[in-house]
Amino acid sequence: MQLIVQKIDKPEAVNFILGQTHFIKSVEDIHETLVATVPGIQFGVAFCEASGKCLVRWSGTDPAMIELAQKNAQAIGAGHSFIIFLGDGYFPLNVLNTVKMVPEVCRIFCATANPTEVILAETEQGRSVLGVVDGFCANGIEGNDDIQWRKNFLRQIGYKL
Repeated sequence: MQLIVQKIDKPEAVNFILGQTHFIKSVEDIHETLVATVPGIQFGVAFCEASGKCLVRWSGTDPAMIELAQKNAQAIGAGHSFIIFLGDGYFPLNVLNTVKMVPEVCRIFCATANPTEVILAETEQGRSVLGVVDGFCANGIEGNDDIQWRKNFLRQIGYKL
């Protein structure tokens, strides 16, 4: 077995969701779920098929996000993994629970815009996602000024009243 670290290649502000599913039907079901949850959403999704032709299956509404999903799914290459890239102004917070509810979805590894590394195990049979490194290490405990900044930020971006 070999351990591989695969960096997610994306523009800094782009959000994505990385998960595992279990059926080729997932690409269409995830697509339908996203457009039903947030009408007009811009995204790309790609899924690594784990049997048959073992292709990267894909769908989406935004060519740039589709290309990012295809490129990163192929680089990850782990059977039954999927990755969704969200267009500008769309966030995992808005779709994560509905993606989790897609019957084929087994797990979510991360949902973030942070720099991310995917930890993979490769055997003679194939690849598996072991986990992710999402962002950076903590630098300490927030103080009163940090708490005030957090509260102001959440209200500034409209997630708290």
